Amino acid sequence: MLKKLFKWLAGLFIVLIAVLAVLLFLPKDNDKSFRLRVEKNQGMSSVSRTLDENDVIYSRHALMATAYLFGVHNRLHTGSYRLPKKVSSWQILQRLRSGRPDSVTVRIVEGMRFAQMRNIINQTDDIKHETKGWSDEKLLQTIDPDAVSTNPEGLFFPDSYDIDADSSDLQIYRTAYRTMQKNLQAAWDERQSGLPYKNPYELLIMASLIEKETAHEDDRRHVSSVFVNRLAIGMRLQTDPTIIYGMGDKYKGRIRRSDLRRDTPYNTYTRSGLTPTPIALPGKAALEAAAHPSAEKYLYFVSKMDGTGLSQFSHTLEEHNAAVRKYILKK
Repeated sequence: MLKKLFKWLAGLFIVLIAVLAVLLFLPKDNDKSFRLRVEKNQGMSSVSRTLDENDVIYSRHALMATAYLFGVHNRLHTGSYRLPKKVSSWQILQRLRSGRPDSVTVRIVEGMRFAQMRNIINQTDDIKHETKGWSDEKLLQTIDPDAVSTNPEGLFFPDSYDIDADSSDLQIYRTAYRTMQKNLQAAWDERQSGLPYKNPYELLIMASLIEKETAHEDDRRHVSSVFVNRLAIGMRLQTDPTIIYGMGDKYKGRIRRSDLRRDTPYNTYTRSGLTPTPIALPGKAALEAAAHPSAEKYLYFVSKMDGTGLSQFSHTLEEHNAAVRKYILKK
């Protein structure tokens, strides 16, 4: 009886191994090649799910089991891998195991400062860090000797950029710079009439303020209207993100009364008008909001503090004080 059971189990094991071998080594013929993008800290479970959902592999579970067996699951390199239209799961694992993507993906998020962008690029593996020791001024001068400012803040578009492995990091900066120039010019050309901007750079500055004040789609154009309306009547912008930017490394998560009184070129509580440069890297939505503020005559806004990220907008100081009591003081 035991001998028969052993033979049955052995037979079942052989069948399972054969099935696994087919699922692993038999190339799957897809309609076209597939670009697999592995993000930073992404695990094998997520990668295999992407491949399965796009019908690139026969079995997600077979791929995962083999990946864990060979220790590939915790050694995924960020980047983009082009998979041929006829490919086996084993071949995919070998590509991931080699750690050499066709291209490396660098993701720059809206609202980051240029210093943060440089830090991300400097820490990206598998590219040449040609600019790592350069000053910001040298980097910008190399990309565009006729740049509108010597300060690179705001002049680079936040997005995900694919760069060929072993290519220079300067390629990312050039692409991000050109992309921002393209999007900024489009926003400038399509802007509403009557806006208080003398040139596209001032629109870029406004977009950076909007980017730092809200990430909520429903609020961007209203925030833009507040700032535009304040500029129109000579009222100071009084926006906290500019204080934080002016404080630099001195900012430790809290703005004190003394910080509001301390005059810097970026203190919009002590100085009128726009800041001298952008304070962040604005995305396309912020650029569009700067070019198309809402028609409302809002002058104030305050966070609703309800977890939605939305703000309460007011036309008068009386309305604003009531909103502060309701949402901030909870009275």
